[in-house]
Amino acid sequence: MSAARPLPLRTEIANGYWDAAKRHELAVQRCTDCGALRHYPQERCPECISAAHEWAPLCGRGTIYTYVVSHAAFHPFFEDRLPYVIATIELDEGVRVMSDLDESPDQVSIGAPVEVFFEQLDDDITLPRFRLVNADSSSA
Repeated sequence: MSAARPLPLRTEIANGYWDAAKRHELAVQRCTDCGALRHYPQERCPECISAAHEWAPLCGRGTIYTYVVSHAAFHPFFEDRLPYVIATIELDEGVRVMSDLDESPDQVSIGAPVEVFFEQLDDDITLPRFRLVNADSSSA
């Protein structure tokens, strides 16, 4: 039996992100002063320094911006998954997020289309993850 996936730390500034994920929605902060989208959740907008924001839903589709194939497990959970892909995803809205992929490394390429799906880890954390889009997958 493999180890459980490590849980992300839920912080107050990121509550909107985790609340949306629990509803199977992908959302990031949008500055209500300048309109800039931002991820990871931050206290202030990197564009205009405003603290005003709302949680903006995203479509959950994008492409692989870059990726790395890990041949070492940083946590026991990943030992049975070696080698595994860690990708930076550029969402259609322009925001970039990171995700491990359950895809074979030889199937992954820069520019490949991906879509979000949600993995419930416990009662409080549902993790947005991404998978390659192909003829057998359905939109999130």
